[in-house]
Amino acid sequence: MIRPLIALLALGFAAGAAGQQPPSDPATKPPAKATKPVAKKPAPKKGPAWAELSADHQMILAPLKPDWETLAPERKAKWIGIAKRYPKMKPQEQERVQRRMHDWAALTPEQRRQARENYRQMAKVPPDKRKKLRQEWADYQQLSPAERDKLVYEPVEPPAQKKKKQP
Repeated sequence: MIRPLIALLALGFAAGAAGQQPPSDPATKPPAKATKPVAKKPAPKKGPAWAELSADHQMILAPLKPDWETLAPERKAKWIGIAKRYPKMKPQEQERVQRRMHDWAALTPEQRRQARENYRQMAKVPPDKRKKLRQEWADYQQLSPAERDKLVYEPVEPPAQKKKKQP
């Protein structure tokens, strides 16, 4: 964030210096410095704007519209890839994608960061253990709310310290 500000400040100084009148006396002119030509960096790609998406992609990705312009280019590419595969999905898969997209759009940036981190951690778990965890999660989801409440961890207070009797 500081680099763009420094670059902007440098450009401001350069523009200010270019707008100054050159000295009229050539004897007072400072010697020219050998400078390296500065290559302009291309502006970072932001990916396609919402308006640049096809009507079909806009319809599929509608839950993401409010956040679209703030998404990183690689995230936009990921969602566009999903939108391209969407028509070939079975109706049940399409419904799942839409549900997950709505859920994702409802998350805060911190919750999204945490979800990505959880995904990366799960990818490191061996496949057999991952399968077991999925089964345990499915079993948990089948429980009633009352049964789930029974499983909530309640911290146990440490036992009271016994007072030593004085002689």
